[in-house]
Amino acid sequence: MRGEDGSAHLLLPIETAIASGATSERLLISAARSATLKLANQLAAARPHAPVLIRGGEPFDLRAALPIADPALDLGNPLKGPFRAEPIAWQDVAEAALELARIAGILPAFMAAPADAGEAHALEADDLAAFKQAGSLRIVTRARLPVSASEDAEIVAFRSPADMREHVSLIIGRQTGDRIPLVRVHSECLTGDILGSLKCDCGPQLDGALHEMARHAREEGGWGLLLYLRQEGRGIGLVNKLRAYRLQDQGFDTSDANTRLGLPDEARDFPVAARMLDLLGVHNIRLLTNNPAKVEALADEGIDIAERVAHQLPDNPHNLRYLATKRDRHGHLLT
Repeated sequence: MRGEDGSAHLLLPIETAIASGATSERLLISAARSATLKLANQLAAARPHAPVLIRGGEPFDLRAALPIADPALDLGNPLKGPFRAEPIAWQDVAEAALELARIAGILPAFMAAPADAGEAHALEADDLAAFKQAGSLRIVTRARLPVSASEDAEIVAFRSPADMREHVSLIIGRQTGDRIPLVRVHSECLTGDILGSLKCDCGPQLDGALHEMARHAREEGGWGLLLYLRQEGRGIGLVNKLRAYRLQDQGFDTSDANTRLGLPDEARDFPVAARMLDLLGVHNIRLLTNNPAKVEALADEGIDIAERVAHQLPDNPHNLRYLATKRDRHGHLLT
């Protein structure tokens, strides 16, 4: 990867180097992961997704690097190190690499300047900015879609040339400019939305939102809008979310499981939601959420939140701790 100063740096994702004979003197990991390895400091606590460059007593091969990258291997490999953190002269490249790993849904850990790494693929550090540019999102198609909550619904698909993930919106009722829509911004959750997982409340939230929009359209003459964003696991991806589930089974809560993976606790992309609203001609909404941070994030993107509408669903024995974590560590409201 080439940095802003023109310097080039070879980085090999540890997770994708399974069949590689690569070795490296140094590894690039996140500050959150370095905390597990007893390399934490005040910076690590303040910026858990910041890059940290470490060197060991001997060069790392894949067998030595994997337990450093993957916390699922911690119990089987309790003793690691000693390691020494080193200054990073190519900060822009290191930060871009960690963020690209998160977007790709792989562990944020790299061999730095590895030997025998195979063919390299050129990237620029500023490619990340182009990839994350919400302004390039476009409506690509739309169609009528009767759903169980409402037969009067329309689906709209969005896509960006830089990111082939398809986001969609579902319009419930008839869109009118004189009525403020009831809006739910919902991030993809395969386990909850599709498989009916009891570990979270995502599935019931989605179903409840659609039925409340349908009721609002039917009884009050209004309309509803679901924004369904392809950002699984609060933005860390499906595989990493399942890795976090495994850590939760070991006793870590949702937040600590994410940081133990070396990933951000919150990485959802709300500018995408704002861009979708803009493309639909919607700038004033009533937002179905119990998350004040979501209200603030959309307001920061220029969306006028006329009202926050409470969206609380019943708990179950499997998600009690998850909901408590959202309340106590993320500031979610009960009503």
